[in-house]
Amino acid sequence: MSLRNYLTSRVFLLQVFLAVLIIAVLGYLFMHWLTFTTDHGNEISVPNLSKLTEEQVEEKLDALDLSYVLLDSVDYRNDYPKYSVVQQDPLPGAKVKVGRKVYIKINSSGFSSVKVPDLIEKTYREAGPTLRALGLEEGTITYIPNLGKDMVLEMRFKGRNIKPGDKVLKSSKIDLVLGDGKASYEEELPTDSIANPTQELPNEQ
Repeated sequence: MSLRNYLTSRVFLLQVFLAVLIIAVLGYLFMHWLTFTTDHGNEISVPNLSKLTEEQVEEKLDALDLSYVLLDSVDYRNDYPKYSVVQQDPLPGAKVKVGRKVYIKINSSGFSSVKVPDLIEKTYREAGPTLRALGLEEGTITYIPNLGKDMVLEMRFKGRNIKPGDKVLKSSKIDLVLGDGKASYEEELPTDSIANPTQELPNEQ
């Protein structure tokens, strides 16, 4: 039998059909096995862990067959309880598989201290960003007569004067005393203190 006749014979076509059928069945079984081993379609919605303590996080995730990893603490935030979750990854509502780890960062126990920067004779435009970069806040702004308009003349904290290098807690409000640019100086006009001498005329007899 020639090759051409063999390739067009019923025996060859039947063998090709069986081979394709076997490949299709094996592919179907492989996909089902892959779905089973990877829990495809069996996803869990990550809960919101914000403001929960570490113990509460562990209890909540255990119930969902999830786990957590504590990465670090962040600078104290007064809108969160101490040692509570501030950040999490994945975010709440994300779909994950069973056993997935959720990474968390917790609030520290309190504000850390920072050194007051040297703002004396700096402009108000310079002072604001410098304070914010250190985690401090602008407090009350007052003006006193001085030719340096908007120049920082004094720094105060809770009513007392402070100097560069003093330590305060982060998030503290630093009051600034600025020049108003309207200081006036009284010019002393020189006065002529030389008196004209009185001339005595000789008595004429």
